[in-house]
Amino acid sequence: MPPSTPRRSPAPQDRQRDAERTRARILEAASAEFAAHGYAGARVSAIAARAGVNQQLISYYFDGKEGVYLAVSRRWWERRAELIPPGTPLPEQARRYVLEAVHDPDGPRLLAWNGLQYDGAGTGPDAQHRSDELRIGVDELRRSQADGDLPADVDPEILLVILMAAAMAPTTLPHVIAGLTGEDPRSPQFVERFADQLATFVGGLAKRGPAGPAS
Repeated sequence: MPPSTPRRSPAPQDRQRDAERTRARILEAASAEFAAHGYAGARVSAIAARAGVNQQLISYYFDGKEGVYLAVSRRWWERRAELIPPGTPLPEQARRYVLEAVHDPDGPRLLAWNGLQYDGAGTGPDAQHRSDELRIGVDELRRSQADGDLPADVDPEILLVILMAAAMAPTTLPHVIAGLTGEDPRSPQFVERFADQLATFVGGLAKRGPAGPAS
């Protein structure tokens, strides 16, 4: 018999690609698990099962449940920066948030879970980071107000809450939408309609100008 060929160890670049693919699978699985059960209800074993990996790899790559949750959260906020580059008009921001939330509902579902599990002391290990990011959103609205793009009597903090709740509605209130409209709240036709209407509403608010109702 011919001598067997010794097995060749993977090249460093192959190992790197394998590691990146494994991390990506874990992140996708974690995003789905946290969106389905919230931080408190999610299980590392379930994340590993979704990803098709050994549970120990989650500790190896992310140092456990909290680490992978923080990685999922960072990825969502990084996506926000890509979705809404500086200078995007507020009505278009609202429209893009609706479309993004429906095409990738894990983010709003996780945010909704954070609200349902809220105990008054912050929810999830990313509570401080999330609060900091939200303050950035409020500051952006204040700048729009200072530039005359929003009425002076609008509270930027309350407006951000309203816009977030509206953008999340097709994900968080699909039963209400279906009952009111008879439409599939996740259909492309309804999503476009909803996004356009929210943009129209926000645009109308901006047209009021800095001093109140337009003459």
